Formats: sequence, C-alpha cells, structure tokens
Amino acid sequence: MKTNIKLNQNNLAEISKRISCPSYNRKNIKTGIVHVGIGGFHRAHEAYYTDQLLHDEAVKEWGICGVALLNFDTKIYNTLKEQDGLYTLVIKELDGSLTKRVIGSIVDYLYAPENPLKVIEKMASPDVKIITLTITEGGYNYNEATGAFDFDNPLIQHDLEFSQAPKTIFGYLTEALKLRKENGLKGVTIQSCDNIQGNGHMAKKMLLSYVKIAAPDLVYWIEKNVSFPNSMVDRITPATSPSDISNLLETSGIEDAWPVVCEPFKQWVIEDDFIAGRPAWETVGAQFVEDVVPFEKMKLSLLNAGHSVLGILGDLMGYATIDESVHNTAIKSFLTNYMNIEVTPTLAGLENVNLDAYKESLLQRFGNIYIKDQLDRICSESSAKFPIFILPTVNKQLKKNGSVEFASFVVAAWAIYSLGKNENGKPLLIKDAMKTILNEKAIAAKNNPKEFLEITSIFGKLKDSQTFVNAYTTAYNNIVTYGVEKCIIAINNKVIK
Repeated sequence: MKTNIKLNQNNLAEISKRISCPSYNRKNIKTGIVHVGIGGFHRAHEAYYTDQLLHDEAVKEWGICGVALLNFDTKIYNTLKEQDGLYTLVIKELDGSLTKRVIGSIVDYLYAPENPLKVIEKMASPDVKIITLTITEGGYNYNEATGAFDFDNPLIQHDLEFSQAPKTIFGYLTEALKLRKENGLKGVTIQSCDNIQGNGHMAKKMLLSYVKIAAPDLVYWIEKNVSFPNSMVDRITPATSPSDISNLLETSGIEDAWPVVCEPFKQWVIEDDFIAGRPAWETVGAQFVEDVVPFEKMKLSLLNAGHSVLGILGDLMGYATIDESVHNTAIKSFLTNYMNIEVTPTLAGLENVNLDAYKESLLQRFGNIYIKDQLDRICSESSAKFPIFILPTVNKQLKKNGSVEFASFVVAAWAIYSLGKNENGKPLLIKDAMKTILNEKAIAAKNNPKEFLEITSIFGKLKDSQTFVNAYTTAYNNIVTYGVEKCIIAINNKVIK
C-alpha cells in the first residue's frame, strides 16, 4: 500500500514516481504572464498548455502568476500557496480511465484583496508581457440593452474613488497600465479567455470606457501600446467534487486539496496579435489564426448554448448532471434540432470545419458519463450567459424570418426555472447575480408570460418582436400545461398533442 504524500514542491520528485510531473526546474521560470481568475477552467486550459510548453528547456520566460481577484477566491489562493502553485489535472477519458499529471506552470500567486498594490506592481513588471483573463461573462460589466459599460455598479464607483485599492479588473488594469506608462515600459497584451464573442474586442471596449473616466490621459497610450487578441477556448471542466479528491488519494496516494478534473478534448484558437511577444503555444496544440470570429460563433452558439439548453431543461426535469440530461432521448433530439434548424443557418466562414462532425462530437462530449458536470454549475449566472450564447442566434433568425421555436422554448423554460422549483417540486439551487429580479419577473410571468422579457439588461428589445413573443408565450403556456418532456417530444415531432 502506498504512503500518502502531500503535493508540494519538496515532494515533487517522489510524486513523479507515481504520476507525470513537471520535469523542468520551476525555480528558473520567470513570470511572463499574469492570469486573473485561477479557477478550474484556467488550470485545465491555459495553465495546461503552458505547462507543456515549459518542458522545452529553452523556454524560461513564460511562467504564470495567478491572481485571485475576489474575496471568495480565498480558498483557491490558500490551496495554491500551500501546494507551491502545484495541482493535479485529472483527465476523465471516454472509456472511464483517468490520465493524471501534476501541472507546474503557475509559479507565483497573489491574493488581490490582501495586497492590491502588489498585484498592480506585478502587472506592471517588465517581465510581464501578457495579462490573461477568465473573469466569467458577467465580469465585463456590460449592459446588454445599451451596449455600454455599467458605471452604476457599486464596485466600479468604488474603484473610481479609491483607485489604489481597486476591486474590479478594470481598476487593476488601469492602475497597472498607468504604472507601466510612468515607468517608461513597453506595452502588454491583454487576452480574454472568456466565453464572449469577440472577447478581445469586448475587453478593449470595456476597459477604454472605464479609462476614459478614470484616467483619460491614459487612453492614447493604451491604444498604441496594448493589444487585445480575440480567442476561442474550449474544455469542459466540471467543479471538483469531494469524490474526485478522495479518488486521487486512493488511487495515487497524493494529497491534493484541489485537483482539477476535465474532459480529454481541448481547443484554443487565438488571433496572433501580441504586442510584446508570446509563448509558442502552437507547438503544444493551440491554433493561431487571423480571424477567430467564426470559431467563436460556432463554439458559443453550439457548445455553450448547448450546455444552457441541457442545463435548464434537465434541471427542470429533475436531472443532476449534463450526461443525465443528454441521455434523455427527447432532450437530445431537441438539442440536435436546435443546433441544426436554428443555429447552423447563422454560422458562416467555417470552410475548413466539418460542422456536422463538430456537432456530433459535442453530443459525445456532453454524454461522457465520467465527467458528471453538475447542472447547477451549468445554469449558474444564466443572466450573463443567455445574451451571449442564445440570444444572438434568436436575433439572427428573426432577421432572416427563420425558426425561433426551439430557442423561445428554452427562454420560456428559463422563466419557469427562475421560480426556483423543478417539476417535482424540489428547490433549485440558483446561483445568479440577478437572482432576485429574475425571480420577481418569473412570478409576474405566471399571470403574463411576457413580463419575464421585460428585463431589458438581458433581453434588450426582444419583447418588441411579436414573432418571438408569440413563440415564447406559446411555449410557456405549454410547459405549464403539459410539462417539459411532453412539450419537447411534441416540438420534435412538430405536432402539439
């Protein structure tokens, strides 16, 4: 029986006898990248790619400094600190086997609420060439209805008043770029790794909106010295469960307080626009292109929207995980029809992509019974996800007089979901910054379904489309009368019985 061993730098040589570990000398690695948002996805994606790159002994300047930005990031910061930035990545293969490896690319880590100035200074370090972000869709402070930066956000108001102790990414970036300018340093690349179409464009637009008020003299310098490449990121990474931690301990004898689990599939498509140099990520599987937009649209409107479809419908029907949801034949057929009938006609510029094969691969990935991606995670922050994943498809279909029957059904299901109970009467765990207003409008929708569409920060002017309102209202009333499963079977058959 193997002796248990804690994961840290001192024990790495011993751990390497059990599973794959970094073979490079981490003490010789400089931090050329600052990453904000060191959650599971970053550690399964960018940090993984970078770890593979660092195994080339000639690469020493691209280590990652992970920044825990928010107060509730205390746990991940403390875990990384105690484990010297190391963690185990557990890839759950389709056959049920586990591929385990220790990732060592996070060589520094900071907790922003504890020492904001230290984070600002790190971002302004001459060694740092790239600042990457996984701050979630809602972290960009974007108002869907107006398309503008939300200056009413209390945290933004705080940053404008207390610039040396910021609480948002915009406050930190502004102070760091200001310091780089004052120190006569070269510019930096800010790369979003979030699920937003045109994520680089969004990062630039929102940052400059803030800077024009907070530090207007900095705008010109940013436009000349900072690049914002778009990127498309993809790897299903469910929340780590207690059983994942105990299974790693039982099978490998490794005590890791927060391993990361993920699927085998990974994809990273990036526009090659790095003003201060970049790692050769293409040597370890990333793809650099001139225009990432077609890839973004494909992924956001198929994979991410597909997740939301499976999440909302499955949660209402009482399922707990994505694989359970997609293995319901009615839900699977509904999702397939949605992708083929409503999403595919909106996609273009994918001449070198086999779209049918991609959609088939999504169903296979969703059905991986070993991933167990929790529906409450998938459904979390739906108020930030729907405007990005689903509503662009709706608006494009409306412009071309195409079908919106499937998408309107999902929106109607979300309205009922927002009441807080599934069809079995059990409470739903709803995690959303707009939970209160969603619930209020969901209650009002019981008398008038259109009330849910009055949340203009989410739906914009969709309430003015009679075509959509009619489809949505019909779907809402049918779900209330017949339940989700009977309705989606009827929609799949094109007959309401």
